Amino acid sequence: MKLLLTKDLGHLGIVGDVIDVSPGYGRNYLLPQGLATQATRENIKALAEERKRAEERRRLHHEELGRRAERLRDIEVTIAAAANEEGLLYGSVGQREIAAALRDEGHDIESRHVLLREPIRRLDNLTVTVRFAESIEAEVKVWVVRSQATPGREEGDEPSDDDR
Repeated sequence: MKLLLTKDLGHLGIVGDVIDVSPGYGRNYLLPQGLATQATRENIKALAEERKRAEERRRLHHEELGRRAERLRDIEVTIAAAANEEGLLYGSVGQREIAAALRDEGHDIESRHVLLREPIRRLDNLTVTVRFAESIEAEVKVWVVRSQATPGREEGDEPSDDDR
């Protein structure tokens, strides 16, 4: 079923795109939600101006993502985590922790932007890719260091008789 998009849908296209979808998806979701209409010449002509505005919005958004990626170049963040004597973390450092550390540095990052094959489970320093879009990404240096407080004891606490 050929339909004309009336709204930007990331996985299908932008306003004014003629898409080919299954009849059920078109009849049961896109048409009732007002996300698409029949692909007639009149509808295509009517949405031509909206398509130009949508392309301009996408271009501006793409430029903004490029600026955000450029600001991330040569950035290093340090994440403190509890670890044993061998350097193995008691937990792990994942996408959320890295994104939070970057937000603390003043960068607008969501955890889905951080590409990490697997969580970091040891004290280490590594380079992590932050991807904003298909072709827009930056490399960030992440340092995972031992936190000052040991597990089970807060900073400044005196060791108990059991710890001696």
